[in-house]
Amino acid sequence: MPTEPRATALGGPVRHGRQRRRGLVLPTIGGALTMALLLTGGYAAWSYEQLDSSLTKVHVAQSAADGSTVEDAADDADGKAQNILLIGDDHRPADATPQELAELSTQLDDGATNTDTMIVLHIPADGGSATMISFPRDSWVPIPGHGTFKLNSAFSDGAADGGGDAGGMKLLIQTIENTSGLTIDHFVRVSLLGFYQLVKALGPIDVCLNQAAHDTNSGVDLPAGRSTLNASQALSFVRQRDGLPRGDLDREVRQQYFLSQEAREALSARTLLNPVKVADLLHGVGDAVQVDDTLSIPDLVSTFSHIDLSAIRSTTIPTAGTPTIDGYATVAVDFAAMPAFIQDIVGPPAAYTAASAADPSTVHVSVLNGAGTPGGATTASNALTAKGFVVGAPGDAPSTSTTVIEYPAGAEAQAKAVAAVVPGATPVVSTTVSGMTLVLGTDGHTVSTPAPAPAGGASSTPAAAPSAASHAAEPAPAPSRPVGDAYGAKGTCIN
Repeated sequence: MPTEPRATALGGPVRHGRQRRRGLVLPTIGGALTMALLLTGGYAAWSYEQLDSSLTKVHVAQSAADGSTVEDAADDADGKAQNILLIGDDHRPADATPQELAELSTQLDDGATNTDTMIVLHIPADGGSATMISFPRDSWVPIPGHGTFKLNSAFSDGAADGGGDAGGMKLLIQTIENTSGLTIDHFVRVSLLGFYQLVKALGPIDVCLNQAAHDTNSGVDLPAGRSTLNASQALSFVRQRDGLPRGDLDREVRQQYFLSQEAREALSARTLLNPVKVADLLHGVGDAVQVDDTLSIPDLVSTFSHIDLSAIRSTTIPTAGTPTIDGYATVAVDFAAMPAFIQDIVGPPAAYTAASAADPSTVHVSVLNGAGTPGGATTASNALTAKGFVVGAPGDAPSTSTTVIEYPAGAEAQAKAVAAVVPGATPVVSTTVSGMTLVLGTDGHTVSTPAPAPAGGASSTPAAAPSAASHAAEPAPAPSRPVGDAYGAKGTCIN
């Protein structure tokens, strides 16, 4: 793996690690694109038209696995649900003035096309709770045609191949789709200046910290407790990376938190009923914000009207440490845990939901140990045999944080039978297995075992209430695994 700097579409080096500190969040994009949702009558129609005409449209004919485009992909994992990729980077709009750049303290920096913030906003087809899924910029992932490198270089690589912004966006979308298994339906890309303009239009935003934050690199200097941030302070807040226990991973938390606060502000009456603020928000987009040319503001209005934007859940893709590779600080992605992580968000496939559990005697299953617990696969195999399953030889798997039941399409009934005896495991359809495979993870989930029978046989004495230990040993319904935090409550504090 070469270690020299990689070229950007502008001809300069791609800067990684400590050189790239302007991680952008998109806390006002949700507000800027949805602030008109609650407006009524002709004013709403005018807002839609003005917003749509002010956006910079980019055509990206993204190819799906079957050769179709994103717009008509038949193999979309979550069907009619919407996945909107929100991207923040340091590109400078062509109409940015020296005064505007001076306000950002970036007049000596010509920017870059590396994508510093990548968040997928997942909106369920039936409404309900939306989820922000963060993809750390330093995620070490395969980039089609460019080997394995940091995720934030995918856009630059695609743009440098001759495709410009459209080529960069196509490669970034393809990389995120391959990493997550999700299908990206739309994208929104905002520049540093666009972020600043939108935050400035919304006005001061309140944040709350459990601990004081001070970092000279980002410029953040905030006390513990509640603070009210102007646009410049907001930039510093979401850029902070140094001084946080987990670096980029904790910066993701700040971005998600700030996005939630801004969404609440954008949907408040003081914004929606203030024509000046609405006009400022519309003025803040234009050349500073790019969207795909299939993005329909009326369609978004219909979609967002069924969800509570002030209670968006936030999470980050599963990771496995922050190793240094070829001199680069990276984030290791837990690819083995990714399918279960995504399914916890989008829900199980319809075929699995409709299936009835097969008889254990008809189910062939093998157990792999991805938890690192000595003898774990053998113990689970013996327990499955005792329950009537046909069990293959146990084996080992790469370390993973999540216990999953991998099954090929069409084996939903068999997967349900295994899930019934492995509380907490997530069944996931897989193209890499030919039979039922239980992969044990470090979460500790394994085959349930019955509580031991009382010594001396049955007794006529009434049984005492079960202890916590015996109760925990009994089979129980699989718990719903939380997918992230909701920062909807006003006054919520973070570290």
